[in-house]
Amino acid sequence: MPEAPPSLGQFLAFDPQPLPILPLVGLSLAALYVVGAVRLWVTGRRWSVGRTVVFLLGCLSIVLVTGLGVEGYGYVMFSVFMFQQLTLMMLIPPLLVLGSPGTLLLRATPHHGWGRGVLRFAMAGLRSRVSRGLLHPVFTVPLFLLSFYGLYLANFADPILSTPWGHIALELGFLAAGVLFTIPILSSDPLPIRMSYPARALDLAAEVALHAFFGVLLMMSPSLVLDYFANPPQTLGVDPLADQGVAGGLAWSYGEAPTVLLLIYILHRWHRDDTSRAAAADVRADQEGAPGLEAYNDYLARLGQRDHGTQARRNRDVAADGDPTA
Repeated sequence: MPEAPPSLGQFLAFDPQPLPILPLVGLSLAALYVVGAVRLWVTGRRWSVGRTVVFLLGCLSIVLVTGLGVEGYGYVMFSVFMFQQLTLMMLIPPLLVLGSPGTLLLRATPHHGWGRGVLRFAMAGLRSRVSRGLLHPVFTVPLFLLSFYGLYLANFADPILSTPWGHIALELGFLAAGVLFTIPILSSDPLPIRMSYPARALDLAAEVALHAFFGVLLMMSPSLVLDYFANPPQTLGVDPLADQGVAGGLAWSYGEAPTVLLLIYILHRWHRDDTSRAAAADVRADQEGAPGLEAYNDYLARLGQRDHGTQARRNRDVAADGDPTA
């Protein structure tokens, strides 16, 4: 555990914990992704450099936020722990998802030998009801809320953090919850379900409001919501209640920024896709005609012919019977 007062230099110092599980996860994901991308490039197939850079930034963020000195302070300071949670749930998952690792897996894995088994496993998971349920908003949104309101306000965090593996387990859970929430909103990979753009925008807008409300609750609370962070080391010189206020401010500000950016990105993609579909429909109509418009014009033409026939019959009847007004 750290003994020096918190500072930027202490947060960024190289001080890995005895069990650096999350840093190893980040390095392993980066290595697997690079192997897949290089395999495509070597065989002459294209793969986006931008996607590769974004995914590697996500992996690097995992290593930094859980492998430097900030990890040690996360064990004793609520504000640092909240910073780690927000980073693992809000910042890193979009970077990983935008890298399209699922598409890379399907394209880079060989279709023979061991690769055939990997592909079969991936396709079975893609088509399973479990995957469909895990990515459905009915599951992901409550899980996201549980990671904040349930964890802190329902006093789930204290018993978990008091266990030897509690801190690491929560970090893994934060990352998993963030990825599950982000995939149906942002991913372009093959998915068992596909959310509409209005549903994606609604989920993100609701998340913005819930984050802000949670942050205000922490900042305005007159007492500590967690006993685990009630007694930080005296050498840190940290007031637990003031530190909780900083944690609430992070939840309100730092937690909001990635979500707002995602919302803007989703609205942009929504507008771009609608514009593309409208342009494609116009081109198709110019080349092949518009079936709906042609059917409507035919309907109007039939109505006009029927009215013309009715009027002609009336004129013949009048001619046969003489002037009806006489």
